[in-house]
Amino acid sequence: MKKIIFVIFCILPFSVNAFSTNARSAYLIDMQSGAEIVSKEADTLMPPSSMLKLMTLAVTFDEIRNGNIKMDERIVVPEAANYKNPVWAGASKICLSAGQKISVSDAVLGLIVMSGGDAGVTLANKIAGGEDAMVQKMTDKAREIGMEKSSFANVSGLPNPNNLMTSRELAILAQHLIEQHSDLYPLFATKQFEFKEYQSEWCAQWGRSKTMNYNKLLFIMPGADGLKTGHTDDGGYGMVASAKIGGRRLIGVINGLKTKGHEALAAEMKRLLNYGFNKTTNKVFYKPGDKIVEIPVWYGRKKTAIATVAKSFAITLKRSESADGIRLIARFEEPLPAPVRKGDKIGEVIAERNGEIVARAPLIAKERIGKIQFIARIIKNISVMINGR
Repeated sequence: MKKIIFVIFCILPFSVNAFSTNARSAYLIDMQSGAEIVSKEADTLMPPSSMLKLMTLAVTFDEIRNGNIKMDERIVVPEAANYKNPVWAGASKICLSAGQKISVSDAVLGLIVMSGGDAGVTLANKIAGGEDAMVQKMTDKAREIGMEKSSFANVSGLPNPNNLMTSRELAILAQHLIEQHSDLYPLFATKQFEFKEYQSEWCAQWGRSKTMNYNKLLFIMPGADGLKTGHTDDGGYGMVASAKIGGRRLIGVINGLKTKGHEALAAEMKRLLNYGFNKTTNKVFYKPGDKIVEIPVWYGRKKTAIATVAKSFAITLKRSESADGIRLIARFEEPLPAPVRKGDKIGEVIAERNGEIVARAPLIAKERIGKIQFIARIIKNISVMINGR
C-alpha cells in the first residue's frame, strides 16, 4: 500500500499556562481537544481517598449497561457493610444494616452523594461476590481504559498503602464515565439524596444530617455537574470535577489540598476550572460527519471512502492567540481493501508544530463500502493491467 500524508492547513498550538495552587497535585484538561491546561505533579501516585469510588462506579455502570444488574434491583447488604462494623465508625457511609435489602439505585446514589463506602461494599458483594474480586475487576477496568499506574486495595478508598492513583489517571477515569456512561453520568449532579430505608433508629437520626452532596462545587459554579470528592486527615482534600460552559467541557483534579473543609475545596476547584475557561478557548476544525479526505478503495462498490472523525477534533489556544501557524495533516494508506465498515479506523488526523505533534485523532470511515463480486473483481484486474488503474 502507498502511504499518503495530506497536509490540510496550518494553525498555532496551545501551550500550558501557569496556575498557582497549594494543592500537592492539580491537573486540568480540555475534554474536547485533550489539551493539558494545568499540570502539577499529575503523574505522582497519591492516596485518592474517596475519589477511588469513581472506579467502583465505573465497574458498576458497566454491569448495569451489560444488563447484569438493574437500577431497581434489590440487593442484600453483607456483614462487611454493617454500620456496626468498626471500620465504618469514622468513615463516610449510608448507615446500612447487615441482611437488609436496598436498591442498586440507592447504593449508587449513596456512593455519589453520601460517599457511602458501605454502599460500595454492598455493590461489590452483588457484582463480584466480595470486595477482593471487585478490586480485581476495578484493576482490569483501569488497565483497559489506559490507567497504567493506579492500584486498589478496597472499593471505598479507606486508607491503605495500595490505594494509589495519579491526577492524570483520575482525569482519564472521569472522561471515561462522561463519554461511555452518558446515560448515568447525570447522577453525579445530584445535590441531595435522602435514604429512606434505615433499619435502626440510630441510623435514622444520624442520616437526617447526611443528605447533601459533599461536592459543594455543584452549589457554587454554574455548569458544574460532577464528580467526586475525597478527604483523609493525612492526605488532605481532593476532588475530581467537571464543568460544561458554552458547549465546552473541562475536567479538573485536585489532590493533597490542606484546607478547612469541602467548601474551601470547592472554591479552589472553581478557581482552577474558571482559570481554564477564562484563559483558554477552543478552535474546532472537524465535527463528526465532516469530510476530511477521500481515500481510494480497492475492490469497493464505491471508488473512495470518506474519512471523518468520531468526535470533534479541536485545538486549545490561549485567548490572546490567533489561529494560524500549525499544520493539520491527514495520514492514511491507500487503497483501502474492501469491505470497509462504518466506523473503521482508516487513518489519523494530526496537528503538528515544528515537527511536534500537539493533537491527534483517528480518521474513521463515514459509511460502509461493500466489496464488488468475483466477476467484477476480474474486470477490475484486467482494467488495471491494461490501463494502469
